[in-house]
Amino acid sequence: MEIELLKADITEIQVDAIVNAANTSLLGGGGVDGAIHRKGGKAILDECIQIRNKQGGCKTGEAVITTAGNLPSKYVIHTVGPVWNGDKEEKSKLLADCYKNSLIVALENGVKTIAFPNISTGIYHFPKDKAAKIAVEAIKDFDRISEFEKVLFICFDDENYQIYKSLLK
Repeated sequence: MEIELLKADITEIQVDAIVNAANTSLLGGGGVDGAIHRKGGKAILDECIQIRNKQGGCKTGEAVITTAGNLPSKYVIHTVGPVWNGDKEEKSKLLADCYKNSLIVALENGVKTIAFPNISTGIYHFPKDKAAKIAVEAIKDFDRISEFEKVLFICFDDENYQIYKSLLK
């Protein structure tokens, strides 16, 4: 299994699945969530609405999967990161769960290549350095990680890119 780091727009990445930093409603929002819904089109929203009608959205730390619509990937895995409101162990565990549960959903759907954004570091204000450390550890500690061909961390901004670059040396 290979870990790759790219400074790019996750909506342009060609992998089996990209991960969306979603909100609990699954109905789109700002940041990466809004970009995925805008570029992916109505098919993603329609499936999110079906999931929402069936199970009432997606809880923090959990993950669900939909089509990728017009995106170059096959699937979008939507996970809800925690909102940062201070250094609580619970928030770190929920963020690690986002990565773990996204990987579980991916394997259940035959995904071999997956790309992650910087979950919770935008409007949810999780400290970028802490979030990156949790993300890298969650990937490396996942007990079935060898079943993936490639895991990508996609950073939209220079700050996150430099943080991940130093962690992945």
